[in-house]
Amino acid sequence: MKALKKIVVIGGGFGGFRAVYKLQDYDYHFEVTLIDKNLYSIEKPALPEVAIEGKSEDEVEIEIPPVLRDANTAWEEAEVVKIDPKNQIVYTNNNKEFEYDYLIVASGAIKAYDEIKGYEEYGYSVCNLKEAKKLYEKLKDFKGGNIVIGAAKSEFDTHENIPNLKAPCEGPVGEVAFMLQYKLNKEKIRNNISIFSPSEILFEDVGEKVREEVGEIFKKRAIEVYANKELVEIKKDSVIFSDGSTLKSDLTIVLPPYKAPEFIANSQLGDKKGFIYTNENMQHHLYKNIYAIGDVNAITQPKLGHLAILQADVAISSILNQEAIVNEPKEYKPEIFCIMNMGGIEATLIFSNVLYGGKYDIAWHSPIAKMMKLSFDTKYNYTQGHMPPDFIDNALEDIIKKLA
Repeated sequence: MKALKKIVVIGGGFGGFRAVYKLQDYDYHFEVTLIDKNLYSIEKPALPEVAIEGKSEDEVEIEIPPVLRDANTAWEEAEVVKIDPKNQIVYTNNNKEFEYDYLIVASGAIKAYDEIKGYEEYGYSVCNLKEAKKLYEKLKDFKGGNIVIGAAKSEFDTHENIPNLKAPCEGPVGEVAFMLQYKLNKEKIRNNISIFSPSEILFEDVGEKVREEVGEIFKKRAIEVYANKELVEIKKDSVIFSDGSTLKSDLTIVLPPYKAPEFIANSQLGDKKGFIYTNENMQHHLYKNIYAIGDVNAITQPKLGHLAILQADVAISSILNQEAIVNEPKEYKPEIFCIMNMGGIEATLIFSNVLYGGKYDIAWHSPIAKMMKLSFDTKYNYTQGHMPPDFIDNALEDIIKKLA
């Protein structure tokens, strides 16, 4: 009997789950193991609802072991400390070694809160469950005042044909601003909201049309926008930027800098900033049996869950091609797709690929978009991390493009 090829997946987020589920149909060919230091996978796009609307942990957490049992995948709760790409071994902090024929790194990025001076004392965020719950508790006692929301600058290496963005992802900045304003207005709590971006323009990952349409909503809601502002320090009653300017703030909410996981540097697999640079098949530029998907991949700009899903499909297709199971690997066609909750019944669906040389740049403001977001969140949690079937995604994309 032919020995099964070993695939190790590092990380149980959007990309890791997608890879595992895609491999489920090939258990006659592969032996799959997923390694993650956390017992639960978090649906991160729903964390603003945790922070502002009080959504429960159960609605955003998915316990990983049951998912893997259903997908015929082995589970190891551990932290990866090093990869030996020549001998094809993954080392973990519980002194175990995992040999692989193919490695898929889907570990995400590190949120470097400690690099923001004053964050521990005065800062809030929505980038993990702990921080989202901390903000929710703060809002219970918030009496009103000036609110500043923005993204700290992240440092990424420069690669040919890859956008070099200063903010990892700014969708949550707008989403939190809109949701928080709706909540405070409903509760008749005075608020004056400002948002900032380290980039020369807010939402640098989309085109002019989307920026204009969303910008009009900011104006309508009297939300001030400050571009080209690099965060230096958060104080009790203000925010300080690198150009010496300040904004008064009674509540500061930030997206922290994104950093690459330490084990990438330990393994000498990263670029100058520690992220894994791959080709468009998601293969490491030196080791063709190592794949990177999601935030840990240098070509993932911005750091967006939708891109992790697209990359997982491409990576698995490439592996199947190498194993002569499929004839042609899937082509990577990056695009920005997200739905921005705006409180109440409002939401804006954003679909844009102009950052990658495409022609679509759509912002669809509609209660239907809000229904779509709620439906996705509920289904993703209920089905334990399954994405909608491909035919539904394709039909939705066709409808969105017709809106253009």
